[in-house]
Amino acid sequence: MDTARITEDDPLGASRAERLSALAQQHGALAALLVMVFVASLGFDSFLTGDNLENMAVSSAFLAVVALGMTFVIVTGGIDLSVGSLFALGGVLAAWGSRYGTPAALLLPLAVCGLIGLVNGLLIARARLAPFIVTLAAMLLARGVLLSITDEGSTTFLVDDRSFFARLGQDRLLGVGVPVWITVALFVLGAVVLRRSRFGQYVYAVGGNEDAAALMGAPVARTKIAVYTVSGLCAGLAGALNAAWLVSGVTILGNGMELEAISAVVIGGTLLTGGFGFISGSLVGVLLLKVIQNVINQIGSLDSAYQQVVSGAFLALVVVAQTWLGRRRRGA
Repeated sequence: MDTARITEDDPLGASRAERLSALAQQHGALAALLVMVFVASLGFDSFLTGDNLENMAVSSAFLAVVALGMTFVIVTGGIDLSVGSLFALGGVLAAWGSRYGTPAALLLPLAVCGLIGLVNGLLIARARLAPFIVTLAAMLLARGVLLSITDEGSTTFLVDDRSFFARLGQDRLLGVGVPVWITVALFVLGAVVLRRSRFGQYVYAVGGNEDAAALMGAPVARTKIAVYTVSGLCAGLAGALNAAWLVSGVTILGNGMELEAISAVVIGGTLLTGGFGFISGSLVGVLLLKVIQNVINQIGSLDSAYQQVVSGAFLALVVVAQTWLGRRRRGA
């Protein structure tokens, strides 16, 4: 039956098409992930081994925490380019602060990165500056602070591997790394906040139509400030957990991480235009990127640059698919 006729003449058919389009946007990345895992398990004997799965899970945890904060930002229709530098800065601050105990190792990166996120939000919401410019400036600022602390990258702060802080990154619980459990807990909390709380409703409303949200009484400025603060806190926490895992604050990390986080969020079904997205989808997007990376590493003969090529092509495909599905949902 012709789709146009369904849309025009059959309201029930139109709603069914809309539901199918929404379902594809929400679960398309999960279907792609399952296919990739199935193919990889058939092609590589070592793919489904415990060690390989654990390495993928732990390495995914840090990007996932960053992507969690990025999801809130993108659902409001914004963007945050500072998270890669904040991730690296958070790791260095955590390693430096670990000499004063675990509370300092965790609170210092959260305070500094959260403050930078707060300033981003204030400039975007109150001064009405473009998110791209503001967060790009914050990216450069955070990287500059990082280089200043580490003497242009020549100093690496180490974490005592016997400390409780190091155990947060290296210990296992029920055979799974502690960072993975922390990430799962954060995603559950994030999903509840975004889907079940009044704040989450404001986030969707601001991303859907900012003017309409303001007319309905939604605190648009406060919502924007909050999501950029959350993004900064998530980046700082991810950096701290990574420092605990590596038992050092590595200065060269985080380059390009903001693009990975944005890719994971968009691949997971969140629209770059805002107003539509899922916390669970962002986690699936992260896992899909990590599986692609792992498969390329398993092949061995391919350069690591192929990961960027495949990820970029996949992202372009997802954006095109999202645009098409969005038009179907609107009945265009």
